[in-house]
Amino acid sequence: MKLLPLTPDGQTPVRVLTIAGTDSGGGAGIQADTRTMALLGVHACVAVAAVTVQNSVGVSGFHEIPPETVAGQVRVVADDIGVGAAKTGMLASTAIIEAVAAVCGEVGIGRAGSIPLVVDPVAASMHGDPLLHASALDALRHTLIPLATLVTPNLDEVRLLTGIEVTDDRSARAAAEALIALGPRWAIVKGGHLRSSAFSTDILFDGDRFHELSAPRIATGNDHGGGDTLAAATACALAHGYEVPEAVAFAKEWTTRCLASAYDLGAGHGPVSPLWRLRA
Repeated sequence: MKLLPLTPDGQTPVRVLTIAGTDSGGGAGIQADTRTMALLGVHACVAVAAVTVQNSVGVSGFHEIPPETVAGQVRVVADDIGVGAAKTGMLASTAIIEAVAAVCGEVGIGRAGSIPLVVDPVAASMHGDPLLHASALDALRHTLIPLATLVTPNLDEVRLLTGIEVTDDRSARAAAEALIALGPRWAIVKGGHLRSSAFSTDILFDGDRFHELSAPRIATGNDHGGGDTLAAATACALAHGYEVPEAVAFAKEWTTRCLASAYDLGAGHGPVSPLWRLRA
C-alpha cells in the first residue's frame, strides 16, 4: 500500500491529537491511536479523558478525568504545538463531552474551524463493557457529532445513536443518512461486525453521495482496537491534506493490513497490529 510521507530526520512532523481513554492492556484507546500515529510518521499529542482498568478479556472499571483537565490538555497543545487534525475516542460522560466540544470550538478544531475532527463515538468496549454513561448519548448526538468532519461508529454505536439495526446494505445506507442528520460533514457505517459476509464493506456518506469501501474479511478474533486504528489513521491522512474519501480509503487499507498482522495477547482478544510497518 502507499503510505503517508515521512518527515526527514530533524524536521518537525505532522501533529495529530487524540482525545480519548487509556487501555491498560495496550490494545485499544490512546495506546492504539499513538501506535498507529507513530508508525505513520506522525507526532502524537494526547488529551487523556479517562483511565480504564482493562485487559484482553474486558473492562472492569474506569476513572474519569475532570472535564476542565481534559479541556486544558487540548488547549495547551493547540496553543503551543498546533495540530493538523484531531480525533476523539472514549469520553465517558456528558460533562467531558461538553468540555471537549467547547474547547474544540475555541481552538478551531471541527467542521466550523480549520482543523479536521474525527469523532469515534465510543460507547462500549468490543466485549460489551460500557465506556459511556447512558445519559451521555444525547451529548454525543447533539453536542459533539455536529462538530465532526467525520463520525466513525461501529454497528453497536450506530444502533445506540440512530436506533437502526444494520443487517445489510440497505439498512447501512439508512443508518448513514440518520447519522448525517445529526450534523457531521461525513459519516461512515463500518461493516466489520457483519461477520456473515466474506467482505468487510463500509458505507461513507456526505449527505449527497454514497461511497463503498470494501476489503476481504480477515479471519481473526484478534481485532481489538480496530475502530481506534481506523479513526487514527484517517486523522493522520487528513492532517496530511487528504480529502475525506481518500483519507478513509487509506485508513481502510491500513487497518486491513493491521488486522492481517494481529496477534494473540492474553486470554481474550488480541490487538490489531501496525508493527508490520517496521518490516515494510
